[in-house]
Amino acid sequence: MSDADEVTVALLGGGTVGSQVARLLTEGADDLAARVGRPLRLTGVAVRDVAKDRSGIPTELVTDDAVALAGSGADVVVELIGGVSPADDYVRAAIGAGSSVVSANKALMAEQGGDLHAAAEAAGVDLFYEAAVAGAIPLLRPLGDSLAGDRVRRVMGIVNGTTNYILTRMDEEGADYADVLADAQRLGYAEADPTADVAGLDAAAKAAILASLAFHTRVTLSDVYCEGIENVSADDVASARAMGYVIKLLAIADLTSDGSGICVRVHPTMVPRTHPLAAVRGAFNAVFVEAEAAGQVMFYGQGAGGEPTASAVLGDLVTAARHRVTGSLGAAASTYNDVAILPVDDAVTSYYVDFHVQDRSGVLAEIARLFAEHGVSISGVRQEGRGDEASLIIRTHEASDSDLRATIEAVAGLDSVRRVAGVMRVIGE
Repeated sequence: MSDADEVTVALLGGGTVGSQVARLLTEGADDLAARVGRPLRLTGVAVRDVAKDRSGIPTELVTDDAVALAGSGADVVVELIGGVSPADDYVRAAIGAGSSVVSANKALMAEQGGDLHAAAEAAGVDLFYEAAVAGAIPLLRPLGDSLAGDRVRRVMGIVNGTTNYILTRMDEEGADYADVLADAQRLGYAEADPTADVAGLDAAAKAAILASLAFHTRVTLSDVYCEGIENVSADDVASARAMGYVIKLLAIADLTSDGSGICVRVHPTMVPRTHPLAAVRGAFNAVFVEAEAAGQVMFYGQGAGGEPTASAVLGDLVTAARHRVTGSLGAAASTYNDVAILPVDDAVTSYYVDFHVQDRSGVLAEIARLFAEHGVSISGVRQEGRGDEASLIIRTHEASDSDLRATIEAVAGLDSVRRVAGVMRVIGE
């Protein structure tokens, strides 16, 4: 520790989350001191624009020299800048200076988490990042610590509030994707450039972190299959509703039945309305964990926003500060299990497919024959007339992603099939 009478804290980032962290540090100083065993003293706040008014942050603490602050040797450095670069350099500088690090940076941890954990372990400091996934929801530490004695089989959840807000509005109002997205941007739920959210990239980074913790192996963003919600139509949502489903963008990481591999993916998914994840509405997040001994466990709460994220940051900060006071460390990252990371082709799932076909006899028989030839079992069929054509909606039993895709391609080649109007994976079959 820098001083026997206090724990020093350097804050990198003074934006929405950073300002809330600074406020909570100030307003809760007495309580935090009691919980840690020493007062916490903020030594500096690194920002891009020092001239900007930052309510609650003393002017003398503001600096634009993030490199110097990161390497200042504070007991704990809190990184809230986001992105991989230059945040990676700052975190490495902090670790090199003997500081424990608390981060909310999902992109950094998904890309460089393994190396940063190794650096922190070698330096004898803590690296915590509870706020990187699902905001205020206590998730990463329970997954890494509370379930450490169990064997996780699957982690599945809603980890992006923007897409869940959009899909909830589409489900409740029957609205088109483009209209709801425009509303979300006006209301501040979506960024001016929403690509990271709607294309699934934000959720994919979080999926990599969750998979690494759940299965004790290194998983990076490049290992995650990613498919966003841009092509989800009002017709898809209406069809899902008619069949008793709701569409969610899910991050899924699951272990093969023999434990030899994991598949990590993000994609729109039809969820039965009886499933706990179906009840997660608006901008809320939830993660569903299936473990051998614990069974099914769900974590639910606010997944984003300044105050919820700051709450998770403060939780990590208190833990890291306690460790500085007591001279202890948190558990090192567990990546002993070098499990194969499988392509999405190997994922086993069910499908919903909407074929627009000629409205004549024998078409269903033709399609059913091709499904059988490809070894894909049909669980249900629904047909709706559309003038001289019909919408033939087929639900399948579980099969490999590759077999399902090959089946759909074969059916699409039939003369009686005019187009494939919708394809979506299904859980809960």
